[in-house]
Amino acid sequence: MSIDLATLEILWSRLITVTNEQAAALQRTSFTPIVRESGDLSAAVFDAEGRMLAQAVTGTPGHINSLATSMHHFLAEFPPERLRPGDVLITNDPWKTSGQLNDLSVVTPVFRGSRLVGFFGNTCHAMDIGGRGLSADAGEVYEEGLAIPMTKLFDQGKPNDQLLRIVAANVRAPFEVLGDIHAQVAGNQVGADRLLEYLEDFELEDLSDLGAEILERSETATRQAIAALPDGDYRHTIQTDGLDEPVTIACQVGVRGDRVTVDYAGSSPQVARGMNVVLNYTAAYTSYALKCAICPEVPHNDGSFRPVTTTAPEGSILNPRFPAAVAARHIVGHFLPHAVFGALSQVIPERVLAEGAGNIWLTTVRGQGADRFITVFFAAGGTGARPTKDGLSATSFPSGIATAPVELIETTSPLVVRSKELRTDSGGPGRFRGGLGQRIEVEVRTGEPYLVSSLADRMRFRAEGYLGGGPGAPGAFRTSLGTRPNPKLSLPLPAGTRFTLELPGGGGFYDPRTRDPEAVARDVAEGLVSPKAAERDYGVRVTRSGRLVDPGR
Repeated sequence: MSIDLATLEILWSRLITVTNEQAAALQRTSFTPIVRESGDLSAAVFDAEGRMLAQAVTGTPGHINSLATSMHHFLAEFPPERLRPGDVLITNDPWKTSGQLNDLSVVTPVFRGSRLVGFFGNTCHAMDIGGRGLSADAGEVYEEGLAIPMTKLFDQGKPNDQLLRIVAANVRAPFEVLGDIHAQVAGNQVGADRLLEYLEDFELEDLSDLGAEILERSETATRQAIAALPDGDYRHTIQTDGLDEPVTIACQVGVRGDRVTVDYAGSSPQVARGMNVVLNYTAAYTSYALKCAICPEVPHNDGSFRPVTTTAPEGSILNPRFPAAVAARHIVGHFLPHAVFGALSQVIPERVLAEGAGNIWLTTVRGQGADRFITVFFAAGGTGARPTKDGLSATSFPSGIATAPVELIETTSPLVVRSKELRTDSGGPGRFRGGLGQRIEVEVRTGEPYLVSSLADRMRFRAEGYLGGGPGAPGAFRTSLGTRPNPKLSLPLPAGTRFTLELPGGGGFYDPRTRDPEAVARDVAEGLVSPKAAERDYGVRVTRSGRLVDPGR
């Protein structure tokens, strides 16, 4: 099949539209703000051999990239010749999918008549999966909830009622969890229906020839981008808070011709808490970081994965041995792009971000009295500054997850958000300033005791700036009792206690003394930087109203 560029662009754009409709159907039918509002999901189309061709524009790298790898595990368990129309597959195996039991992956084969032409897959974060809840509490994965081996959720259109009953009996929110599972099935079915229309409209037998063209072009473009970098080994090490002791992420990016290998030898060993990161998830955020810095315009699919290899020592925190606890894996995994960017800053500093807040703060609140409930919400700190622009405030990177509106949190749970505001001076100073973190004060209005866990980090280790930029402010977790506990572990709080999340800011880029004084004045006028910090960090005297005292600087 010879495809001219104009036709290929039309076919590609329409295929992306198909996956976007898949994701939209999933979100619109979801029962939880986690999926519907925050977009903690992935959606993608695969060819008949299980190679990812295209993904929806929404979704997180940890989900979408690991879903690409998980398809090979699905096909090893269920070879294509064993699949029939109406089959739907499911699992939450952390080592074969996205690294935690709360993430459910659903895969649907697509048949044209009796011929298998492709697959649609998605991964969604379930509100609850039982066990000890979404925290770093557990010592083994067995404690973290219900494990679903790769199995059929539907067998030729007939639902696996026994599996659904087992799920309902093991989770704290069966209505929401089962509702989202059915939404995942519906999303895939919409994608399958649109794909069959797509094949009919363009008179294609299947996706094999088109897929081969897409993957070859993506691989070639990725290799060309890598080949433009000088060969060498570039190293960077960062630390995150951890629990009892800090976690070390040691990263080496090796460039050889048109291939790149990222090795995490020297990173911390696996830990006895739920912060371990399976290799699937490690590879997912590593390849995402490389794409952002080296070839952001190239589609992310099986072809662009081929020139990239990710390794981590077995038994390390980035490649733990089963049955390590993994529920809070993102509080380490979301820092991997910072490690990769730190290594690449030695060779392409103009194409990376300074360090940011890192992991999204995922907060789970569970009622402990007569009014039992469970709710989950996300919050983001500031991103690192860019080489040409300020960082973004209260914006999640690298996950891309949105935070739910306050009105929705208060409508769907007994939480009251008493205040939500940006933290003045939390962005690291620089010619380009780091993004600001935010402060959120929360009250539980049940009048009963409750448990809270917040998968927070950067309360000890600040986001570092690049090339002279200053660090962002650290985060904090406070209670109205005057305590500052570590919220990674489930924390029991008495009735009426409020808790406050103070999210960290991102690092700056370049020497802050080279920042435009007018930009500093605007920051002060908008309450992003205090007059004191303007003079201390930027050497600029500004009144509280934002007027330059010494405009001739």
